[in-house]
Amino acid sequence: MGQDTDQQLKTVPLADFHRRKGAKMVPFAGYEMPVQYTAGIIDEHKHTREKAGLFDVSHMGQAWLHGADAAKAIEKLIPGDVQALKPGTGRYSMITNDTGGIVDDLIVTNWGDKLFIVVNASRKHIDLPMIAEAASGIAELEIVEDRALIALQGPKASEVLSGMAPDVATMAFMSAAWAEIGGVSCHVTRSGYTGEDGYEISIPVGDVEAITEALCGHSAVMPIGLGARDTLRLEAGLCLYGNDLDEDTSPIEAGLAWTISKRRREAGDFPGAKRILSELADGPKRKRVGIRPEGRAPARDGTAIHLPGGDAIGTITSGGFGPSVGAPIAMGYVETASAAADTRLELAVRKNMVPASIVKMPFQPHRYFKG
Repeated sequence: MGQDTDQQLKTVPLADFHRRKGAKMVPFAGYEMPVQYTAGIIDEHKHTREKAGLFDVSHMGQAWLHGADAAKAIEKLIPGDVQALKPGTGRYSMITNDTGGIVDDLIVTNWGDKLFIVVNASRKHIDLPMIAEAASGIAELEIVEDRALIALQGPKASEVLSGMAPDVATMAFMSAAWAEIGGVSCHVTRSGYTGEDGYEISIPVGDVEAITEALCGHSAVMPIGLGARDTLRLEAGLCLYGNDLDEDTSPIEAGLAWTISKRRREAGDFPGAKRILSELADGPKRKRVGIRPEGRAPARDGTAIHLPGGDAIGTITSGGFGPSVGAPIAMGYVETASAAADTRLELAVRKNMVPASIVKMPFQPHRYFKG
């Protein structure tokens, strides 16, 4: 994030919209993005939990993988079961490397003769060439560059969006549909990364500002920046690539074993299967855990985790103040022997050792709509 310069930054289609709304723009993943608006991060966070927040996620990578064997092609890179997906449904998974680490996490939606894929902005220059190579001779990758991506999240999201596209009200979580919004054909998935009900909407670039303005014209909707996006996903116990996931961390260490189906485990035909299957059988050496520091001082990423009065056993990977929780919260990796809930810890925050405990996640209950 700190490596970007103004000359290098790309702009998203909604850049002018953000400035009109009073956004503070910052470098993020090579783009100029809104970190907060005039309401501020805490109010934006609480508004999303109580009503509906609109997020610009156009910096993320969108692509179609065309072909009857597209699911087989993507399964050469990921441990997720895409072939089992019914048309119009999606799945969270990750690209793994030969040593069992995570190259990126992503969402794959099956449309029968093609897949819709969304990857992280900071990794799309790595992911998309990998997918194209894996699909060579099997399927054809189409990188989507003419569509923006927004997310409408919160308990009022369905009420708001169904006012413009009635059929989205009955969509189940992780389902997808094509919907007419303001007379424009949009690809809609009932998904998101806040722990709330909501949608991600892929919109032609030329129409995204008008649709975004229309959504924000609803009394329940507020534009939300990267700051609240981070506190929302942290409260939901969701990983951020580059913090909680990286090329050395396995899906099992990260607590993502649930993403690997019985068929893929039995086949063991994905990158890094030797390490991942071994950790499934015998347990990993470390685990991602939720942590509640005592007091009001947040423990940021990079903070060392100790047993009381003892040696370091791990590191915080995401941490901050949880506005809905009303207290500091964090996630990090600790040695498996010390990963049980209620284990007492000490965190090296600045020059102090702050008492803390391991707690179950999520910190804030998920409220996904199941249909």
